[in-house]
Amino acid sequence: MKSKRALMLITGLLLSYISCLSQESLNPRPSPTDITKMKHKNTYLKITYSRPQKNGREIFGNLVPYGKVWRTGANEATEITLTDTVLVAGDTLNAGTYSIFSIPQRDKWTVIFNSELGQWGAYNYLEASDVLRIEAPVEKVTDVIWEPFTIQFEPHNSKADLIFLWDRTKVKIPIDFLD
Repeated sequence: MKSKRALMLITGLLLSYISCLSQESLNPRPSPTDITKMKHKNTYLKITYSRPQKNGREIFGNLVPYGKVWRTGANEATEITLTDTVLVAGDTLNAGTYSIFSIPQRDKWTVIFNSELGQWGAYNYLEASDVLRIEAPVEKVTDVIWEPFTIQFEPHNSKADLIFLWDRTKVKIPIDFLD
C-alpha cells in the first residue's frame, strides 16, 4: 500500500514538472546566435556571434555610432577561436580564443582582438586587454543586401579573408595561414 502511494506521488510530481516545462515560452532571440568556421590544413577558425537585423534602421553612424567600441554583433561579444597562429593583416595572432570588438568609422574600421572573454556587449571592454588592433577599409555597397549582420570567411589558397557584412557595408580583413 505504501509503495502504491509513493508511486502515485512520484507520478504526480513528474506530471506537474512536465506541465511546468510545457508552459515555458521558447521565444527566439531577436538577434540569433550563429557560428562561422573554416579549416586550412591543421588550422581551424571558429567565430561565434549574434546576428542583429537591420529592420529598416540606419545602422552605421546611428544604431552603431562611429568612433565608439562596438561588440561586432549583438548580445554577447563576438568571439573567435583559432587552433594555430595566423597573420591578421600582416600581424601575428597566436592560437587561442579572443573577443572581437571594432570601432567603425565611415571609411575604415579598427578591429580589435581582446583577451577578455564572456562579455555582454562592450560595456566592460578594457583596452589594456587588447592583443591585436588592425585597421581595415570599408567597402560601400550601393544596395542594401545584408539584412542581418553577417560574418564569413572567404578562403583562397593559403589565405582567407574575414568579412563583416551589414546593410551597405563590407569590411575585409586578410588572414595568412602559417603552413
